[in-house]
Amino acid sequence: MCGIVGFTGIEDSQLIRVMNGSQRHRGPDDEGYYFDGQDAVALAMRRLSIVDLAGGHQPMASADGAIWIVFNGEILNAPELRRQLESEGCRFVTGHSDTEVLIWLYLQYGERMLDKLNGMFGFVIHDRKRHILFGARDHFGIKPLYYAFDGARFAFASELKSLKKIPWLRRDLNPQALSHYLSFQCVPSPQTIFQGVAKLPAAHAFTLDLKRMEFKSARYWRPPSGGEDKRDFSPRQLAGLVREELDSAVKRWMLSDVPVACSLSGGIDSSAILGLMAGHAAAPVKTYSLGFEDAPDLDERHLARLAAQRWNTEHHEIVLRSAGLLDDLDAMVDSLDEPYAGGLPAWFVFKGMAGQVKVCMTGTGGDELFGNYGKWRGYESRWQGLRQSVGMARRNPRWLGDWLRYRRGSRYSLYFRESDKRGYLLKQAGLACEPSEALVETLWDEGKPDTARDAVRIVDLNIQLPDEFLHMTDRFSMAHSIEARPPFLDRQLAETLMSLPAHVRIGHGPLKQVLIDAALDLLPAELLSAPKKGFVLPMSAWLRGPLKPRVEHLLGLEYLRRQDLFKDDVFNRLVKPHLSGRQDKSWQLWTLLMFQLWYERNLAQ
Repeated sequence: MCGIVGFTGIEDSQLIRVMNGSQRHRGPDDEGYYFDGQDAVALAMRRLSIVDLAGGHQPMASADGAIWIVFNGEILNAPELRRQLESEGCRFVTGHSDTEVLIWLYLQYGERMLDKLNGMFGFVIHDRKRHILFGARDHFGIKPLYYAFDGARFAFASELKSLKKIPWLRRDLNPQALSHYLSFQCVPSPQTIFQGVAKLPAAHAFTLDLKRMEFKSARYWRPPSGGEDKRDFSPRQLAGLVREELDSAVKRWMLSDVPVACSLSGGIDSSAILGLMAGHAAAPVKTYSLGFEDAPDLDERHLARLAAQRWNTEHHEIVLRSAGLLDDLDAMVDSLDEPYAGGLPAWFVFKGMAGQVKVCMTGTGGDELFGNYGKWRGYESRWQGLRQSVGMARRNPRWLGDWLRYRRGSRYSLYFRESDKRGYLLKQAGLACEPSEALVETLWDEGKPDTARDAVRIVDLNIQLPDEFLHMTDRFSMAHSIEARPPFLDRQLAETLMSLPAHVRIGHGPLKQVLIDAALDLLPAELLSAPKKGFVLPMSAWLRGPLKPRVEHLLGLEYLRRQDLFKDDVFNRLVKPHLSGRQDKSWQLWTLLMFQLWYERNLAQ
């Protein structure tokens, strides 16, 4: 695990060191540099040593020096791949480095190497013989990869903050990214908040021809469509299949030369992972859970405690107070690099782990594999769909226009809709953009789903999972020099589950019944009957309390008019009613406030 940076077409040997230094938090254990005069390529890395502590230094080269690589992540099936490559005559020089596995895979299979990988990764290879850079991002977007290309110069990095060190980088606000952010609370790939930078999307690879300076990128993998597995399963057989695959995934994702901890929320996903971890761990697992001192209705520490006691873990509880949010909010905004308005509590979990562990398991991905809160129900049920549509139209009559143009995208779970942006949010500069509803329609059609459940899953796997949940998890964990691993996103496990018909994987009753049946003996009984609360903040009270001064300043009329992005209606329709207590506009204000905090620290004059 590390952070990677590099560039070509730039004659500045000091710049690569400055870029690499800005990501020291991603790898405090080691650093390395590579310079090639032939192709004018510079590569660098910061390393968090987890696998092959002695032999994993990067940048790493092939035996003849023709191939050089910088790699961020973990290849969890590296032991099996290594054995396969050795049987093909490859001779390894490291003890068990997965970076060297990538080099040999490239030498043996070229760009088809991606077909064999299971894990989380962002890497770039310099092939000196072919005069190319070849890079890729993992199947689900667990690890990031940003890049900037102006036709003559190319640069890449694990984090946007490294690219911001480049003098020629365009840092103008991207109106399309702002528009999508307001709908999704994150910036979907390949957009970034800056016009001059892009994100390589999940499951994509790129090639840069260093002689012609031609850049190409393409998707190398798509999730299976539901229904590819035609077998008939009894409930018991299905539970057995899921249990076997999940157990194998957890075992794979525990690959490490240092202890692996577990972030324990008190929910089904993380509790099931912990139970399986305990069966493979040689010593008690360290577990960490978060509670709220001033919001007991959101506190699930008692459920996490039950799971921790069940598996005799070394348990740690972290208590969050309002003051803690204010103390750390600016640091969170800086670590995220781009506007983001999702949940923030994970920051405090990783902060509590810092200095104690280097690797932790999380339950990220469990929702997406098992129904994701039933967002598809409004599409499958005519009555529920009609009820949702009537409710939207009552709240905003302009929504009907969106519905006529985007029958499916207009009903997807968005925060601000196109009619909101045109009606009272954005000034003219932000309106000449693709509507977010249109992006949903495009992803829906490209996936060619058989059912609405599959379609919503496809949209979520392209936006919500990589650019909201995984984006946050990577930045918050790495800000504290911790590698977060989501075993639910093991490629073999996910492909097995997504190959099942949607109605088999996701029932009409409890959304996660299949997972519950598979992990029933691992879960405390009280957890099964507890309502899902979500890993969220008590935003409504905090926006009227400790965050009120920031709301009044950054969303006040004077600031809005000087900024010239949002209409006065933002203050009159959202800020005033919420702060007065007349209406709850918490999610709207939170979305806008988090953008304003980012803007203040990045673009405000």
